Amino acid sequence: MSPDRRFDDREIAAIFERAGLLQEAERHPKAGEGLTLAQLQEIARDVGLDPTHVAAAARDVAAGTLAPATRRAWFGLPIGVARTIEFHRPVSDAQWSALVVTLRETFDARGRVVSDGPFREWSNGNLQALLEPTATGHRLRLSTRKGNAKARVIIGASYLWLALVFALLGTLGAVSPRAAVAAPLLLGVLGVATLGATVFGLPRWAALRGRQMDAIAARAAELVP
Repeated sequence: MSPDRRFDDREIAAIFERAGLLQEAERHPKAGEGLTLAQLQEIARDVGLDPTHVAAAARDVAAGTLAPATRRAWFGLPIGVARTIEFHRPVSDAQWSALVVTLRETFDARGRVVSDGPFREWSNGNLQALLEPTATGHRLRLSTRKGNAKARVIIGASYLWLALVFALLGTLGAVSPRAAVAAPLLLGVLGVATLGATVFGLPRWAALRGRQMDAIAARAAELVP
């Protein structure tokens, strides 16, 4: 990081808050072994944080609502997004129905609800929400993937490859001068457009799906305390 970088007010507050927490944690003799909620709240008081906010954040961590969504990449491009939410108590039928409503509203899709023994699922195309039993309650797995991403990359690369082939044929005189110019130009434009739309569109798509899963996780924490 450059020593001349300037920080705004929001960043300054975050830096000092985190530095204070780290300093207090290092002073605690059992910090390396983990801390209880009461110990975390004691540290929070020392740095001026509200202990009730720490308790609320701890509940979110325990429920998995603060864990970020994970991405599945293909040649560096995000083609899948997933998130897991842990419920340390069984999810009732009424709560599952409310979660389905949240899924439909968030993704703007009616989807399809299926039950298979203890497993319950909501899906809409490549979007999937699977509720499965655990030893202490239930686990909600959210996942989605961009089904046409790989095909679009291959098509775009194929356009560029064909453009190169026609350009080489043109230099060898194997095609007419008009085709030697028009074909590489047209195929090159198609290839760049297809690859560009895919490369720049996939991160935006993944970010949107991540935000949607964040919203579902927050709502799930309210529905299943």
